[in-house]
Amino acid sequence: MHHYSPRDPIAEFWRGDISLRQLRVMVEGLPPDGALARTLAGHHWQHRDFMLADLLDEIARQRIDFANANRDEKAAVRPYPDPVWRPEKPSAKRKRKKKARKEAAEARAGYLRIVAIATPEYAEKG
Repeated sequence: MHHYSPRDPIAEFWRGDISLRQLRVMVEGLPPDGALARTLAGHHWQHRDFMLADLLDEIARQRIDFANANRDEKAAVRPYPDPVWRPEKPSAKRKRKKKARKEAAEARAGYLRIVAIATPEYAEKG
């Protein structure tokens, strides 16, 4: 939590100098573009970055609209360009890994259920 430097709120909490409530308030007061926010979002983009990407997409569409409106009658209509990449959409590889982890966890849970039914003495104690 370098935002509060030179203080160390976590060490202060463990020493008993501040309460858990004070630590929570400090964490909630961290900046929206800080390391914690970037980690939770899964990317480093801020609101202004998304707005800039939307603006670039809109300008590109308007350029194509202008070019198509002023084109020669025999010329082909130009298609819209691809939108600017945004980090909010996870990649296909990431989706496959997440799905594989979920399926592995479900398979493990099913296996443990079967073991608990067939041989209760070997069931994992939770």
